[in-house]
Amino acid sequence: MKFYLIFIFLFNSILYSQHEETDSIGYYNNLANIHIKKNQYKEVFFYTQKAINYAQEKANTKEQAIQTAKLGRLYYNLKKHDDAIEKLTESIGLFKTLSPTPEYAKAYYYLGLTYIEKANLTAAETCINKTAAISKALQLKDNDDLILLQKAIINRENKKYELASAQLNTIISKSDTPNLMDTKAEALYQMGLIEQQNNRYNLALSYFNKALNLNAKNQNSEQKSHILLAISLVYDKMLDKSSAYSYLKLHLNLKESLAIANNEKLGINDYEAFKESQRKINQARINKKKKDQERTEKFSRLINYLSVALIAILSLLSFSLYKINIIRKKSNLLLQEKNNELIIAKEKAEKASNARADFLSTVSHELRTPLNAINGITHLLLEENPKKSQLHYLSSLQYSGNYLTAFINDILEINKIDSNKIEIERINFDLKKLLIDIKNSLNEVATKNKNEFILEIDNAIPTHLIGDPIKLSQVFMNLINNALKFTKNGKVSIIAKLKSLQNQKAIIAFEIIDTGIGIPEEKLESVFDSFSQGSTEINRKYGGTGLGLTIVKKILNLLESEIHLKSNVGEGSTFSFELALAFNEQQPDEQVPVQENSFDLSKIKGKNILVVEDNKINQMITKRMLENREILCEVIDNGEEAIEVMKNNKYDLVLMDVHLPGINGTIATKEIRKFDTTTPIIAMTAISLNENREMLLSYGMNDVITKPFIPNDFYVILSKYLVN
Repeated sequence: MKFYLIFIFLFNSILYSQHEETDSIGYYNNLANIHIKKNQYKEVFFYTQKAINYAQEKANTKEQAIQTAKLGRLYYNLKKHDDAIEKLTESIGLFKTLSPTPEYAKAYYYLGLTYIEKANLTAAETCINKTAAISKALQLKDNDDLILLQKAIINRENKKYELASAQLNTIISKSDTPNLMDTKAEALYQMGLIEQQNNRYNLALSYFNKALNLNAKNQNSEQKSHILLAISLVYDKMLDKSSAYSYLKLHLNLKESLAIANNEKLGINDYEAFKESQRKINQARINKKKKDQERTEKFSRLINYLSVALIAILSLLSFSLYKINIIRKKSNLLLQEKNNELIIAKEKAEKASNARADFLSTVSHELRTPLNAINGITHLLLEENPKKSQLHYLSSLQYSGNYLTAFINDILEINKIDSNKIEIERINFDLKKLLIDIKNSLNEVATKNKNEFILEIDNAIPTHLIGDPIKLSQVFMNLINNALKFTKNGKVSIIAKLKSLQNQKAIIAFEIIDTGIGIPEEKLESVFDSFSQGSTEINRKYGGTGLGLTIVKKILNLLESEIHLKSNVGEGSTFSFELALAFNEQQPDEQVPVQENSFDLSKIKGKNILVVEDNKINQMITKRMLENREILCEVIDNGEEAIEVMKNNKYDLVLMDVHLPGINGTIATKEIRKFDTTTPIIAMTAISLNENREMLLSYGMNDVITKPFIPNDFYVILSKYLVN
């Protein structure tokens, strides 16, 4: 009997202890931590919420605050920033009713991190300052470096680079310890971003590499992904495309693996299921409260009928308000979802536009090198007295190559304008001379189509204007070319009239009038769209890319002007626009140089040229074109060898390809200029969206030849520097 009573006592004790063990905050917290290690975040959320519910039921405000903050940190780690802000803010509200604790400081710290991710720097700074104040009051020294790092990040984002650098250097100067590795690596990465923003790319690269080395010891994959992307962008700015691509590929691979790992932690269905379970828990609480209220009402009816009636009326009113509130919340949620969809759609459209520009730029850039080979070989074959039967084919090939070159140039020009990669110059030029030169260059086209070609320039227009003659030339060349092309046995007029002189600016009206085929009324707007020429029949008959008027419209928009069109089918067209150009009342000191289009062969014979080119076909073409003009040349295929050869030999001129294996042409030129400042160096490049003439000249190059080039222009540029 005694043993039986002992058994019963022990059995009841075990049941009681198991009940306590399976229904406590410590139990739920332990289960959540176990599932965190297994990356089973569905269960992590479940048990954390259970701990919150248990603490709430037991009126344990401290544990409710700690577990709510933990849930907020879980949301932050899974990049659910809006949910993280909600839970962390809720936990801070609970902590405020208690004495300050390290968990209170930690909640503010993660709320600050979340606001940094959301780019709300004002709120982030408030939270980090609050973290610092609580940590100081509690004498939590371990938080100092983390707080200082976040302050530096906020200052960098606010462009306070000097203050941010001082804060980051304080962290970097500390000795390497296991606890400081991740913070120090982030500080080095942030310093690299500051140097990159200030265009000090070599220094930025040094900081990024140091950060990467520290990261290797700490194995922070997300941090490593950011560093790899930053290194790729720096190499891209330094025109080291090979290295930029290598690091970008490493970044994308790591980013993809992180995304997969994150999805494995908590799939979208698991997340939505958890949110739905939370809603059901809240609904269950409401239902339980409602049932309790109904029991109270039944009990009250037994006491007083009038009291029951009053309670029933109040309950109905409360229920109505509750339903209205639910409907309002659903409406607000629906509006928020629609706004998010619109934001996502906008971002997708912007990404698609950027991807289109990058794709077209890359394609046009990559087409230039083989196209240079086609045009160059065609030119060489035409110079070697081909058979009469072959001459027609070679001429057709030359025409197709020139057509494709113009097409690629137009695509690149449009991409530059759309990507804000183009800058408007403000230099002195003579508008009258500009228009006369353009007319002279197009006289042959006018004669071919038997057109009367007239230029009328108002004598009152100031001689010395300030503007961008290159962009104006593009506008006039496209408009006048179109007028001459679509007019036969007719008349094309170019008219420039001064409308007024005011505030040191000349308002000039331009008209290009032709008596050609005209444009149908329904096509007057669409002719300015890309690849539009009115109709397929016109495109087949007259040719062209359909991009000229698009370029005209975009350039005039940049010049703060607008193109106007009037046209009637069979009667002709009139394109008109106005420009406000500043002018000089006195003769300017500098004039825009005019490039000659001819050269003296006798003066360049026997000259010695170094050709730096890695493409074998382009090597052959360039060498043959030089030898055909009795010019000596030596060919090498990399930048390193070019530097050494220039140290030991004397050349009359260097043709330097920009994109070379190893050291590219710009860096090689920069090194050569350290010991040779006189030998002309001319860049040869299939110029891309991220390159421009001014950037290449800044490395010490004297001029730029763009591939594919016109042979006569090639010889003219060589003659200019070889003779001088």
